Amino acid sequence: MKEHYYDKLFNIKTKGYPKDVHKSLHYHRYEPTPYSALEVLFHHYKLKSSDYIVDFGSGKGRLNFYIHYLFHAHVLGVELDESLFQDAIENRKSYARKHNGIDHIHFVCCLAEEYHIKPLENRFYFFNPFSIQVFRNILNNILRSVEDAVRDVEIVLYYPSEDYIYFLENQTAFEMIMEIKLPHVYEHNPNERFLIYRLEY
Repeated sequence: MKEHYYDKLFNIKTKGYPKDVHKSLHYHRYEPTPYSALEVLFHHYKLKSSDYIVDFGSGKGRLNFYIHYLFHAHVLGVELDESLFQDAIENRKSYARKHNGIDHIHFVCCLAEEYHIKPLENRFYFFNPFSIQVFRNILNNILRSVEDAVRDVEIVLYYPSEDYIYFLENQTAFEMIMEIKLPHVYEHNPNERFLIYRLEY
């Protein structure tokens, strides 16, 4: 129900899967974060219009449009799959027919670990999109970026893998500042939660 409601509100299409699924050991299948989960996340976790969010494995752009609509923040989606990237570009055009500010919404098609982190980007979202090897490389890119442009940085994980958690907590300066369990589903599946980590100096 919420999938239809929000897609209609944003004038986008984010349901369904691409016909040719990109097969890879390191990159996982596309699956958008449920809107019901995003409602819970952003009830507890607030963004500012001055934030710059990067969604790794952004698919058709659901998170990007949701965040822009709620917070008017800058959002960028990084997507490997060309067909999903094209869907996101089409969604951006459709969103623009009903909403202002699409100059704050961008998508790039490339390997996540090859995306160059910009100095203003300070919030990074991951819905378990790839292997720990790729995640490690991206975290190193983020940390190098922070060395060049010191800023407050946070990472949001949905459905977090144990590998991601172990790496963050044992091999980086990130510390968990918030855990958000999804009501009614976490009891049956402990992966149904968000973890927010902040880089501590």
